[in-house]
Amino acid sequence: MDVNQPKQEHLLALKVMRLTKPTLFTNIPVTCEERDLPGDLFSTLMKDDPSTVKGAETLMLGEMLTLPQNFGNIFLGETFSSYISVHNDSNQVVKDIQVKADLQTSSQRLNLSASTAVVSELKPDSCIDDVIHHEVKEIGTHILVCAVSYTTQTGEKMYFRKFFKFQVLKPLDVKTKFYNAESDLSSVTDEVFLEAQIQNITTSPMFMEKVSLEPSIMYNVSELNTVITNGDGCSTFGTKTYLQPLDTRQYLYCLKPKPEFAEKAGVIKGVTVIGKLDIVWKTNLGERGRLQTSQLQRMAPGYGDVRLSIETIPDTVRLEEPFDITCKITNCSSERTMDLVLEMCNTNAIHWCGVSGRQLGKLHPSSSLHLTLALLSSVQGLQSVSGLRLTDTFLKRTYEYDDIAQVCVVSSKLQAES
Repeated sequence: MDVNQPKQEHLLALKVMRLTKPTLFTNIPVTCEERDLPGDLFSTLMKDDPSTVKGAETLMLGEMLTLPQNFGNIFLGETFSSYISVHNDSNQVVKDIQVKADLQTSSQRLNLSASTAVVSELKPDSCIDDVIHHEVKEIGTHILVCAVSYTTQTGEKMYFRKFFKFQVLKPLDVKTKFYNAESDLSSVTDEVFLEAQIQNITTSPMFMEKVSLEPSIMYNVSELNTVITNGDGCSTFGTKTYLQPLDTRQYLYCLKPKPEFAEKAGVIKGVTVIGKLDIVWKTNLGERGRLQTSQLQRMAPGYGDVRLSIETIPDTVRLEEPFDITCKITNCSSERTMDLVLEMCNTNAIHWCGVSGRQLGKLHPSSSLHLTLALLSSVQGLQSVSGLRLTDTFLKRTYEYDDIAQVCVVSSKLQAES
């Protein structure tokens, strides 16, 4: 819409039209029963209508295209295209014509003109045409400012502007959730799962062309949205990747730290940058849109000064028979050396084999050591491994580790039969 009109009459006329894809023409079928007064009149007219599909006249289908009837909606991530035409409505030759198109957003002003060169003259009934394109990256109010300057035959310099205001809407609602790996065996590698919920908040269906996660330099990413069948990958959403209005789809990704970062204790802690989502979709007749989220951040779990994790443990063990587990002890401090002592406390079901209170020696900052321990269970069923204590003799501080892993305990007889 025009915000202001020029007060004086100009020799040139400015017209601006948004360029969008056409839409398929739809019919509204009007039918009646044969015994009604019109008889077969309506069906005959629909069969003769060139806009209907032959053999399916009663369906709201069409084979013709309709040009845009209004400005329409513009969504974030789409490309705004506009046709600008300056026409000489007078009977005079106009000289030194310059057309400039700027886009004013809430934060910046952008020049969209393909060329700012001055046209030497414009004869009567002639025009200057230009097509501008801009990928919309902000939501809210946008104003297209079109300015025209020229010189009349008498040498008078003329100038006028027109303003076209439009709103940029949000097409998708994106929500993310982070999940730490539940098993302590996998938490050794600091695995994290990202769930991205994407909802179509427009009024028309979308074809989801691509949804990918671009990880930061610290992580490698595995996409978990494909099922491998007979060597071929098939999307978990099926062959039809359309997202209807107000429908939501969940995408899942697994991120693992790169080896050079995973081996350095304490590097991945606090707020870490995971990466960003890249979403590409298509709407009416293949009109393309693309969005990239800002960098996704996650609060890494804190392990304190000393981290104890399980490297290897059997899934199933025999009742009252010793088995081995391998532990990894890491000094998460970046500047303090520790002198550690290991104590093993028995529980009702778990009994440790070996000497409690053994000296592990000094552990330097950001370094690790591996330890093999033996234990047995006196109770059948799923049992939690608990009862490890690490004491730093320098600070006289004790760290307790319970429920660090689980193991299934069966009787020797059952395991022999199986």
